[in-house]
Amino acid sequence: MTADVTADDMLSRRDALVWRCAWKVAKFWGDPTPGAVPYDVIEGDGNLLMHGGASAIWQALLGNGTATAGQGLTFFNAANAHVGVGDSTTAAAATQTDLQAATNKVRKAMDAGYPQHTDGTGSGNATVTFRATFGTGDANFAWNEWGIFNGAAGGRMLNRKVENLGSKSAAASWQLTVTLTLA
Repeated sequence: MTADVTADDMLSRRDALVWRCAWKVAKFWGDPTPGAVPYDVIEGDGNLLMHGGASAIWQALLGNGTATAGQGLTFFNAANAHVGVGDSTTAAAATQTDLQAATNKVRKAMDAGYPQHTDGTGSGNATVTFRATFGTGDANFAWNEWGIFNGAAGGRMLNRKVENLGSKSAAASWQLTVTLTLA
């Protein structure tokens, strides 16, 4: 005997996919050296997936991207991915295409070995990690927003977070690590 299935039953059934973000700012005096211990670490969760970032994910899934900047949709790979920070406190909106700071904004290329992703079928394989270090001469202003980009300028903004992370000075280097998970 089969159970009757109503239209409401059909509409309420769906696969749940959740975009998760964990981020960390490690703050170092001077330029960090291997094994250096940060003087402060701030960690948090959450950000907003941008429409342009979602589109880039789908385009890559369809094979409609390129590894080379300036040739259509560019991948978020080691050669193209950048972490951007700015001083704007404008609320995040999914339609934004760049950080909202008027002048105080900087994009940094990935640290060596980033972004990181492990291919396979285990639960940890649903993550990608981006990391950039802003040296003593970079981004010395209040950090109120950040995002991941697929270019040093222009390109697509994958995600954006508005959060007061403090004011960076030339006496310090800050390292921003962002781990994204689809689960």
